Amino acid sequence: MSDVEELKAELKKWSNAAMKAKLDLHDLSEELPVNWETIPQVAERTYEAYKTLEATRAALKAHT
Repeated sequence: MSDVEELKAELKKWSNAAMKAKLDLHDLSEELPVNWETIPQVAERTYEAYKTLEATRAALKAHT
């Protein structure tokens, strides 16, 4: 598999992970104050997913 194909696969993986994290954060916000203790963990997971997604997009752009 070429670098570009690998990056496209990674992009798809991280896009899905970011969307799931976004939905988890949204669901958490709608349920507040229930589970308010999990805000930092859910927010960190969402942040990391989007950070990695953007880095993968930049890497793909650099290879094309």
